[in-house]
Amino acid sequence: MYTVEVKNSKTRRQFLNFPAKLYAHDKNWIHPLDQDIEKVFDTEKNKLFKRGGKAIRWVLFNGNDEIIGRIAAFINPKYEGKNPVGGFGFFECINDQKAANHLFNQAKKWLEENGMETMDGPINFGERDQWWGLLVEGFHEPLYNMNYNFPYYVELFENYGFKTYFNQECYSLPFNQQLQSKLYDRHANIAKDSAFKAEHLKLNNLDKYVADFVTIYNKAWASHGGGKDMPLSQGKLIFKTMKPVIDPKIVWFVYYKEQPVAFWLNLPDLNQYFKHLNGKFGLLEKIKFLWYKTFQKSKRVIGIAFGVVPEWQGKGVDNFMIIEGQKVIRQQRGYTDYEMQWIGDFNPKMINVAKSLGANLSRKLRTYRYHFDPSKPVEKHKVLR
Repeated sequence: MYTVEVKNSKTRRQFLNFPAKLYAHDKNWIHPLDQDIEKVFDTEKNKLFKRGGKAIRWVLFNGNDEIIGRIAAFINPKYEGKNPVGGFGFFECINDQKAANHLFNQAKKWLEENGMETMDGPINFGERDQWWGLLVEGFHEPLYNMNYNFPYYVELFENYGFKTYFNQECYSLPFNQQLQSKLYDRHANIAKDSAFKAEHLKLNNLDKYVADFVTIYNKAWASHGGGKDMPLSQGKLIFKTMKPVIDPKIVWFVYYKEQPVAFWLNLPDLNQYFKHLNGKFGLLEKIKFLWYKTFQKSKRVIGIAFGVVPEWQGKGVDNFMIIEGQKVIRQQRGYTDYEMQWIGDFNPKMINVAKSLGANLSRKLRTYRYHFDPSKPVEKHKVLR
């Protein structure tokens, strides 16, 4: 067997098309949009290239010149601080340990040549909200831009020597589920104070809500993991990207004395539309997308981000926002199910929030780590406090 680097239109097409063949008989697999994968490797669209990042990808062939696997490897200079940790992702492979080892060794060799001492995977060459983690529980239809794989991948990884760095847990619940009585009590306590108000996003005043989102995010989340403040320009880009698919009735904010203190950012599950498009998004597919979006609306809401400023954490503001939002979402929009994007097991506070709502574990993914020096133990991800 041998690998070929993806360098031209032929090998790019081979890289993109292989999963469709691999999962041809798996009814749960949804073909990702080709453009969503390609932009990861586009030097103009992925800002990490301009910041010193590197990415490479390969396809694997057997002795009969048939494609049997693929992999990509990345170096993100901002990942894991100053530690020499590289990454790999977009791994797909037949159920063959030798083939998997060949792919892992290819990524390892390239990373070593570029000064790395460790590799994490499967991860994304970009943000953690896309293409991150190996599915280990919950082998049903994936959420938009979430990895899906066969169960045998776990053995391929662990037989090679990968160790768990952290687990990624998703939780779900139906919108009509009655929440625990204590949550309604907390909601009532906040609602007594007329200085609090909860409202959903209004598209005719989008700039205001973008600014409020950035303000809350920077207070609530930027300090985690050594993160930096989000500039307003990045917030505008996020909402500009989401605007074609956003439903304003499922994006919520809480204000105290007119100051933003919490947000709850949700989107319809786009995979309920994209699963009909076979990975393409040309003119015909865009027309199909609009038809499904209009006449066969997604019944599932995906929790993208949630934040409360530190001074109001643990005081019931989150319950107030969720219950106010739930009233509108389940009565007016036709949604039936809610699933949260993954929460790392290093974030027990957010896992407790999910469990306090009565949500159940719907799927689990895993980020693996592999030290090139086998004598070096793999330590779990630092727990957020």
